[in-house]
Amino acid sequence: MQPAKILQPEPAWPDTAWPDPAWEVEAVLAWHDDNAKAAIRSLLDDCKHLRQQLALAERAISRGMTRGWTPRYERDAL
Repeated sequence: MQPAKILQPEPAWPDTAWPDPAWEVEAVLAWHDDNAKAAIRSLLDDCKHLRQQLALAERAISRGMTRGWTPRYERDAL
């Protein structure tokens, strides 16, 4: 009889750098025809929209449903 195989949980993101951050930067710049200011404005608008969506979700979802989880609007310092 062989020992039971211990299963490890799958990580949320693989350890490999995917998607490649350098590629993402190039993709954003290409989308905006290499206009860095337009790319920054677009990303800031996306952040604003996502913060608004998070605020709406915070009001709509009960504490019991999220088991006490509360959103954080600022990410941890790197």
